[in-house]
Amino acid sequence: MNFLRCTTCLSLALLWSSPALALPDLFAPVPVTPVSEIEPAAPAGPPVDFLADNLVHDDVAQMVIATGHVEFMHDGRMLKADEVKYDLTKDIVTATSNVVLTEKNGDVHFAEQLQLTDDMKDGYVTALRTTLADGSRFAARSGERKGGRTTIMKDATYTPCEPCKLHPEKAPVWQMRAATVTHDSEEKTIGYKNARLEMWGVPVFYTPYFYHPDGTVQQKSGFLTPTFKMDSQNGTSVGGRYYWAIDPSRDATFGLEAYTKQAPRLVGEYRQRLQDAEILLDGSTTYSERIDSIGDEEVTIDAEARGHLEGKARWDMTDKWRSGVNFNLASDDQYFRQYDVTNKDVIENELYAERFDDRDYAVVRALAFQDLRTSSRSSDQPNILPEAQASFLGAPGETLGGRWSVTTSALGLERSGSGADMGRISLEGGWQGRHITGFGLVTTAEAAVRGDAYYAADRNVANVTPGVSDEKTRTRAFPIAQVTTSMPFVKSMTTADLLFEPIASVTLVTNQDEDDSIPNEDSQDIQLDTSNLFEANRFPGFDRVEDLSRVTYGMRTGWNAHNGALAEVFLGQSYRFQDDDNPFPENSGLATQASDFVGRVKIGYLDRFSLDYGFQLGNEDFESVRHELDNSFTIGDFSINNRYLFAKEIEGIGVNSSREQIQSYASYKLDDEWTARIGANYDLGENSGLRKSVFGLDYIGQCLTFTATAQRSLTNDSTGESPTELFLRIGLKNLGEFQTSGISLGQSSSSSDDESEDIKGLPSNPSN
Repeated sequence: MNFLRCTTCLSLALLWSSPALALPDLFAPVPVTPVSEIEPAAPAGPPVDFLADNLVHDDVAQMVIATGHVEFMHDGRMLKADEVKYDLTKDIVTATSNVVLTEKNGDVHFAEQLQLTDDMKDGYVTALRTTLADGSRFAARSGERKGGRTTIMKDATYTPCEPCKLHPEKAPVWQMRAATVTHDSEEKTIGYKNARLEMWGVPVFYTPYFYHPDGTVQQKSGFLTPTFKMDSQNGTSVGGRYYWAIDPSRDATFGLEAYTKQAPRLVGEYRQRLQDAEILLDGSTTYSERIDSIGDEEVTIDAEARGHLEGKARWDMTDKWRSGVNFNLASDDQYFRQYDVTNKDVIENELYAERFDDRDYAVVRALAFQDLRTSSRSSDQPNILPEAQASFLGAPGETLGGRWSVTTSALGLERSGSGADMGRISLEGGWQGRHITGFGLVTTAEAAVRGDAYYAADRNVANVTPGVSDEKTRTRAFPIAQVTTSMPFVKSMTTADLLFEPIASVTLVTNQDEDDSIPNEDSQDIQLDTSNLFEANRFPGFDRVEDLSRVTYGMRTGWNAHNGALAEVFLGQSYRFQDDDNPFPENSGLATQASDFVGRVKIGYLDRFSLDYGFQLGNEDFESVRHELDNSFTIGDFSINNRYLFAKEIEGIGVNSSREQIQSYASYKLDDEWTARIGANYDLGENSGLRKSVFGLDYIGQCLTFTATAQRSLTNDSTGESPTELFLRIGLKNLGEFQTSGISLGQSSSSSDDESEDIKGLPSNPSN
């Protein structure tokens, strides 16, 4: 066996092996040229590595023939074959039998015959099969390589789907087949002429021209996959968008959506990432009709200019300071839901700056809100100009065995319509310490003093009470102290630990002379549960304080298995030392001297079963006041999630009737790729009935995703939502997604505030 390896250049190896060059000729006298007349030699090209079992040089034909495990390496490319012929006069390399060409970027080409020239940059191939670096595959009857970057294939196919391991001869899940396929490895694009999309070998779509990224590109300009929609208010629609990759830190998307029942809608988005900042802008505009509710009757509003604008920006000014702005604007209450932008009830606009420093934090911000609810719960949302807060926290144990804290805040509320304006300044200083005895008694002591100063203007009381000023100032000081003690008992067993923990606290506060001079803006939604039972002040905000001393007690027990299974039970109650001047509303759980009983039950078994049940029972007759249940379990391929709520009405917070609802959603994995879903929301209250039903079918493969969801919601047209909808979304790897959504199948005059699911899909890659 002959072996030859040359790491300088192929031609040197060929000359050395030539019989026409005798050894004495190497030492023959040669003319001497003065150094000054010697021209600099041209820089040598990339070296060639050549490896073969046998090498034959035909001096007459100027042909080198290598056979047997031939390897040809040049400028990061590697060519392997059973036989390689090199034509010295034409600079052509021809490889046959088991040909494999590996590119510098990881692409691998397989062929029956390959012909290369111009430093392996140009060539021709037959029976081509290519695997790109991302796993995508080409197959072609023949192909031509140009400039080392472009491959033009005839009668070719492309697919990112992996072949079936058990039946590799089967057609892939999907592939593009075309008369001509062009792959540009530098532009990272794949173009097609006279192409058709095949699903499981069956043609389903034809296009004369099409291109998309090859799967290795992160950012590429081009048209996104079009969208198709239908709904009762807008009709049938088709939309197209163009993605503009401005540079690696900026991009933009803009397009048009055309409707059969409404005027076209222009949409656009801009994103930019800076070294210390980021920006996002999104908006749309149209001229269309809408359905509104006036006097409990639905009316059609004539076509008018409508649209929305959203934006986010954040600037990391230093390692401790950052600032930003978030804004959301809509022309009317129905726009967001009618055009599937969002289903939020209230949108928020915010300008802020905040500081982080070890355990300290400070923020100042201004906020404005827009209430999009079309029901009676819609209200005049105040502007917050400004809100400022700073909190400082000492190190654990550095002050009297505990840690100190100081919090200061300022708030200004301004209403453009009816309702009081308000300003508030608060300052609170506190201390907290924790001590554990040698026998396991855990005691936490805390004390705090808070001072508030209020100013209220445009008070409604001045309109109904003669002589009462519409302005009022008020100050108050609120000291509070609390000691909480628990004694956990733990019994360790072979496979689990058993916990038994009684817990009690004493809270001491001073009585406050409350009146209507302090408006209640942030302390209306009060609800006693296990999360706030032991809080020193169980109002959620600043405007109301719980000024009654009390004792709180409870019992926690639990069983925790070593394999992760658990069962926990908690039950607790509080008792005030006096029964005068109760500030809490009925059914809040705190309206009587002895509070309602609150508890929670948690059960979990690995990832197969979970239950979280919270309850509130009357303190005298254990009357049901509130029940909340979240439950899920999985048996094999079947899983179900349930949620149940029962809550009595609470005065003063806008909930004037009892609520009772149940939600249940189930799914079943038909196989490794197909899943069926079904679910429903049912109202068990006074106006009982089905509120929403959903059925879905999902396919998730390694190169194809498919989701179909049918949904029926009882809602008014004045909300902007469609009552019955069908969502369809298909995703093809490296091609993106196309979807039809919002297909209305019927009308409904039923009233409901339920929100429909916001199911949307965006293409993962641009295509044309």
